[in-house]
Amino acid sequence: MKAMILAAGHGKRMLPLTELTPKPLLKAGAHSLIEWQILKLAKAGIRDLVINLHHLGEQIPAALGDGSRYGVHIQYSVENELLETAGGIINALPLLGTEEFVVVNGDVWTDYDFSLLKPLDPASALAHLVLVPNAPHHPQGDFYLGADGRVSDNADPRYTFSGISVLHPQLFAGLSVQRLALSPLLRQAMARQMVTGEYFTGDWQDIGSPERLKALECRLSNTQPATL
Repeated sequence: MKAMILAAGHGKRMLPLTELTPKPLLKAGAHSLIEWQILKLAKAGIRDLVINLHHLGEQIPAALGDGSRYGVHIQYSVENELLETAGGIINALPLLGTEEFVVVNGDVWTDYDFSLLKPLDPASALAHLVLVPNAPHHPQGDFYLGADGRVSDNADPRYTFSGISVLHPQLFAGLSVQRLALSPLLRQAMARQMVTGEYFTGDWQDIGSPERLKALECRLSNTQPATL
């Protein structure tokens, strides 16, 4: 499978750090946030990557190049205006192809094993979501995971969507490039029982504030050796 790393956002919650640096390039220990994602995808054998760009986007290919130093191949999808998650994915579909692909936020930290993600059968599922325990800053969660492995929006308890998923291009069938969020499309697919999920209880953090970034940076600097 190919993978798309979402890296186009303004990172407003991280100001003032993101005034001059795109959020995915902020350092945490030995590497930037997006480099950690690239290294973990490569370790899982996912080596064909697409990264979308908008805010200070020129800095990301300048830093990462074609990906060869990480053992991957990177293509870039430029958004002249910010398209949100679904819009950015639709814009990148010509690079992602006709098969399912992994999507991961460029600004999370996790030790999730990406090799656990499997291809989708579009006859029964157009999306597979990795859900995690609710953090104190998001206690209400996002979605319910049933015993049958189906994800829905109409039951409790709800867990938090990690920003890690496998999506099929058919989820976006008939849609043109436009500013569009992903959650409405997922909810439409859930209503048709076309979204599966899994619950991950390992290390996952939404690096949504300078304080969380500093805490992660200190922890990684003390425990993680450089791997490049």
